[in-house]
Amino acid sequence: MQKLAEICFRQGITQFVISPGSRSAPITLALARHPGINVRMIIDERSAAFIALGIALKTKNPVGLVCTSGTAAYNYAPAIAEAFFQQIPLLLFTADRPPEWIDQQDGQTIRQSNLYGKHVKAFYELPSERAHQDVNWHFDRIINESIITSKDLPAGPVHINVPLREPLYPQKENKVELPPVQVIGKLQSESNLDAKSWQEVIDLWQQHQKILLVAGQYEFDSKLTDALTHFDQTPLVGDIISNLHPLATTIRRPDIILNHSHDNLKKDLQPDLLITFGKSIISKSLKLFLRKFKPKAHIHIQPFLPVADTYQSLSQIIPMHPASFFEHLHGQLNTHHISINANKDYNQLWQHLSEKAHQLIYQFAPQFNSEFEAVKRVMQFLPIDSCLCLANSMAIRYANFVALNQDQKYISVYANRGTSGIDGSSSTALGIALSTYRQVTLITGDLAFFYDRNAFWHQYPFSNLRVIVLNNHGGGIFRMIDGPAEQPELETYFETPHQLNAYHTASEMGFEYYHCKDILNLDSILEVFFEPEAKPKLLEIETDKKLNKEVFVQFKKEINKIYGT
Repeated sequence: MQKLAEICFRQGITQFVISPGSRSAPITLALARHPGINVRMIIDERSAAFIALGIALKTKNPVGLVCTSGTAAYNYAPAIAEAFFQQIPLLLFTADRPPEWIDQQDGQTIRQSNLYGKHVKAFYELPSERAHQDVNWHFDRIINESIITSKDLPAGPVHINVPLREPLYPQKENKVELPPVQVIGKLQSESNLDAKSWQEVIDLWQQHQKILLVAGQYEFDSKLTDALTHFDQTPLVGDIISNLHPLATTIRRPDIILNHSHDNLKKDLQPDLLITFGKSIISKSLKLFLRKFKPKAHIHIQPFLPVADTYQSLSQIIPMHPASFFEHLHGQLNTHHISINANKDYNQLWQHLSEKAHQLIYQFAPQFNSEFEAVKRVMQFLPIDSCLCLANSMAIRYANFVALNQDQKYISVYANRGTSGIDGSSSTALGIALSTYRQVTLITGDLAFFYDRNAFWHQYPFSNLRVIVLNNHGGGIFRMIDGPAEQPELETYFETPHQLNAYHTASEMGFEYYHCKDILNLDSILEVFFEPEAKPKLLEIETDKKLNKEVFVQFKKEINKIYGT
């Protein structure tokens, strides 16, 4: 297995997250003994996979995972699905019995070939015998190909099954020697359009007056924000996970602007030409708006296939990186002496409504404790240069309503929106914290937090992590959405009430613990909470889920009021 470790190192794969096991011992030892590879041991495989995902997110480089045979490998599945849909490169090395022992009632043995189905980019199986030189060549080729495949756009997880024979452990006297290996590289190319294709784009730009840009989930990219500054008179809608809050003109709160019943206003906002880029969006209101009030033409910018038709209106795919597209588009429009500002009134309408949304957020102040108010205050106290991680369910929705402002431009936002599950939120945040010296803040709900407590079950320091737990003692989102809220079984089968608090978890896992039950005391707590310390910190904010719903209903009524005029 020294060849595996050396090829990974030579290909720049230097971060591995490993879970304990005997069948995987040859891989573990080869990686642990390699001087250029950093290995972290995480006991729970499900948490390990999400931690690796967080590391890959922050480092923008593939991360390796290693587990033993049997059901251990199945525990990777939730994180693999998230990585697949969020296009995050992971290398999954699952140890296995030799092929002749599958289905022979041997311990810790399942059918691991193609275990993850269509949620990995590719599946490879290493040869169980390597006596012949051609087999060794095949071994090297598989490792190289798996790494290239994981990084190739769209990036994603790749599964490598590793059948291993006993003896699994080397003799004590065996010296570690780095073997000669074959390394295969692949150069990355930047795509562009030919003159004819650019003319088609320019014609579309000229033919339509009401042009709307919509950004999905995207990591912060200074080249993209620089390119988009040329289009500051074209309305650009971006959720909090688009990381476009550094732009002053970004329309940050689509769930306020469009979360009302006034169709005449929505008709005025209907675009003629829709240009989209990035991955998924949080805002259901924005999705429903664009599906009902369809554009005449819809361009999506993405350098690879497949492309999702989220708004049921896709008419053209531009195979480019968004930053490159907007920079080239600016140049093309200038060359042809075409105005970038297609419709001043249309942009001013979006900006006017965006300003109303901003004012509503900071004027809306309920008189009693609520999660909404808590999240608003937490986001005002975030350190200037830091990372914000958002768990799914209500935590990310509150944050999307509140949004980040331009003066918080050095805050990077992360969320598991590939599959939007609550599992792994803490582990992903932990992986990010292990990969940066910046402070990392996780805002999470109680169910997501308790579900993923094993994220913190390890020996590695993470004093830069701050965890905010919104504890309403149940699945509060089910009280907010139509359907379950009207059912008599709401509390028993949907909300699943509990009496847990985070104190004992914080104590066991080495957090400095803070507690808040009165929002009036929150500001003074937050001033201390975000101070640098030698230990990670956890703040538990307890609220009543019925009052949370009352606040949310009141807020939606205010939305209808301000956009009804």
